[in-house]
Amino acid sequence: GEKKTPKKETATSKDSQKKKKKTKLYRRPKVNYTVQEGEDMLFVISNINNYDSIWKPKRKARKRKNTSGGKTKLPPAKIKTQMAKPQMKKKVMPGQEAALVPVRHCAEGEDDSWSRNLPVELLVNIFQLVLNQEGAIPFLCAARVCQLWNSAAANPILWRRVSIGYCWTEPGKTQLPKTEMKIKNTVSWLAQNFAQLRDFALCHWKKHVDYVVQVVSQFCPHLTSLKLTYCTGMTEKAFQDLGTYCPSLETINVQYSEFQIDGLVTYLETFGSRLRKILFTYGCKIDRLLSVIAKGCCPGLTLLEINTKLDSGFCQLPICIPSLQSSCPQLQIFRMLNVTPVMKTTRKAPRISTGFPQLIELCLATSSVSFMTDQHLNSVLHGSPNLRILDLRGCTRITTDILSVLPCELECLYWGLYFSSNNMVSSKKGIHLLTQKWSRTLRELDLTCQPFSEEDLEIAMANLAHGTGAELLQSLNLSSTKVSKSALAIISQCTKLKYLNLTSCRYLPRGLKRVYRCQEDIHQLLDKIV
Repeated sequence: GEKKTPKKETATSKDSQKKKKKTKLYRRPKVNYTVQEGEDMLFVISNINNYDSIWKPKRKARKRKNTSGGKTKLPPAKIKTQMAKPQMKKKVMPGQEAALVPVRHCAEGEDDSWSRNLPVELLVNIFQLVLNQEGAIPFLCAARVCQLWNSAAANPILWRRVSIGYCWTEPGKTQLPKTEMKIKNTVSWLAQNFAQLRDFALCHWKKHVDYVVQVVSQFCPHLTSLKLTYCTGMTEKAFQDLGTYCPSLETINVQYSEFQIDGLVTYLETFGSRLRKILFTYGCKIDRLLSVIAKGCCPGLTLLEINTKLDSGFCQLPICIPSLQSSCPQLQIFRMLNVTPVMKTTRKAPRISTGFPQLIELCLATSSVSFMTDQHLNSVLHGSPNLRILDLRGCTRITTDILSVLPCELECLYWGLYFSSNNMVSSKKGIHLLTQKWSRTLRELDLTCQPFSEEDLEIAMANLAHGTGAELLQSLNLSSTKVSKSALAIISQCTKLKYLNLTSCRYLPRGLKRVYRCQEDIHQLLDKIV
């Protein structure tokens, strides 16, 4: 009897040591990403390298069942109730009241699938609202809830806007014949189930683009918009099928894609009267598209956008403005991004031009040399009273003389000089004339690197602050200008200002030269100045 007692003590001491070992400090797991905020987006940067080891919390070991022969086994119903995890009670802080919410349990024989009682039409309407708010990607999981949700999610009404990326093979690897057959079968099955398709986009496809466009055009007669981004291989046959099977097609976007120019030219000559929007990238023989549009093949065109690739150099595009104005009288948006327009005249061009009477937005932004002068700008905008957005970034030869006589009420003026020196700038005074002219309507103003004097900028800020539209101003970019501290004090009356850029302003003290992206920061800045 005396020998058994120390064994019990040693056992209890071992148990206490085990309990002490179990009590460890909580270690927060390592975060494998970093979030940085940009001007208009969030960057998620990975912190993990190939040689990093990520710490993961250890899983709790499950308790083994007691298989001793002396105890009787419990019935299966009682085992389920014992294995159920107890609900964790929330800790109530002192001074707070805890509201106990009863948890409803389904009785035996009661059907807890409430979705089965809903009609399919109601589910489709609910899904359509979710699609409009969150898009199709978060909605895909709804098809895996049950058979009713699967049938409702497959309704063609919900799939009116579809974008397909290329994900069958890794970049740089060749396609096997089985993979190509699988791609074609998948595309044909999708097209047959997209009877109500309106907006279709194809991204980063280097093969089978011609096949996809032909199949979609044959099975989707209600198609109104086609977008090809970084795709190659669209032939004239695909454009013919679009014109034959898609009479409602109004938008064609082939930016950053390679296609047969002759096919699109033939389509514009035959079916150009249907188009309302066309977007393409500068390239070889692209001037043929612009000449076809200027001949009057697209009289109902409302949007025309021409851009360039990032690796392209100096791009010049001849354009006859009077012919384009007479051929596209309904044009509302005209954009030429990093493309230098070269004004030309033709024999068939009208001598007297009415301008663009319905033009709302004009973009001539460039990062290279611009040959746009006051005379050229006047020929484009002399008949545009509805102009609201004017983007002249990089246009160094435009002066305030022509801008002050434009027959419009601008809301957004982007006139920053991001890639030019002050020696090349033609306009060095008169900014106060523009703010006086558009003080009632101006919402956004960009004057980056403009060499206006300190007094001129102070008068311009006074016109914006004391005008009737002081509450409309929301964005002001004065980076690398001669704006002074006294000029900023006047802006305090612009209460709706949400963005203010004061980087590289030499006339301001240190600590103020930064970007302010919310009203609170701007108010704190103005309070310090005042």
